[in-house]
Amino acid sequence: MSDEHYSIHVRDVKKSFKVVSAGKRTTVDALRGVSLNFSGSYMHGVIGPEGAGKTTLLRVMLALLHPHVGMVEYRRNDEPVDFEVVRPLVAYMPQSQSLYPDLSIDEHLDFFRALYGIDSRQYEERKRELLHITRLTEFVKRPAGKLSGGMYKKLGLMCALLRSPRIVLLDEPTNGVDPISRREFWELLYRLVDQKILIIVTTAYMDEAERCGDVHLIEQGRVIADGPPRALLESEGVRTFDELFLRRSKETNGAI
Repeated sequence: MSDEHYSIHVRDVKKSFKVVSAGKRTTVDALRGVSLNFSGSYMHGVIGPEGAGKTTLLRVMLALLHPHVGMVEYRRNDEPVDFEVVRPLVAYMPQSQSLYPDLSIDEHLDFFRALYGIDSRQYEERKRELLHITRLTEFVKRPAGKLSGGMYKKLGLMCALLRSPRIVLLDEPTNGVDPISRREFWELLYRLVDQKILIIVTTAYMDEAERCGDVHLIEQGRVIADGPPRALLESEGVRTFDELFLRRSKETNGAI
């Protein structure tokens, strides 16, 4: 395992889109001056409701979208590096995955092996490890279209992890799956943290905030609170992140 560690620093990022509604062309501000630090080797949760800007933030961090203002800086061992240097080490799991319903788990993994150019020996070792930790070994011949919601999400994660990334960005990976599958998915993520991988997870589930090393609450494109979960709750004098979110949301909206 490499001793190198990676971090991502978002600086005053603003991003807007032109939309047409009821025949009128308007501007929607998706990100309004977002600044966040994602330090290496543990789990960060970006928490917020639908439309908060979570997906846009991830896409800007991946250089899939370019901010109108601000910048995203990647660092290796605390030294700034160009995104092209770390691109091969970044895995992204979008909210809407494009898996092939007629291909089995085994066929998906073989497809991504060829896509990533992974040699056979490394591939077999990595495949065996991923099937073991996801507990999908006995389902390798099952088509993706016949997997449960939780198993489908696990397959998407395996495809993303096949080339041993050091940075993993997951866009609402537990959305739409049952509570048991959600718990199993988080247990899987904890195993990745043990491997010193930087993980950034977006979610609308407030109860998942306490599962992270750091949480970053956003609403309407603004950061309304962030920090270690337990310390953040104690400093605000609240018991849950639902309470904290409602309080900060009212304060932020009242200031607009």
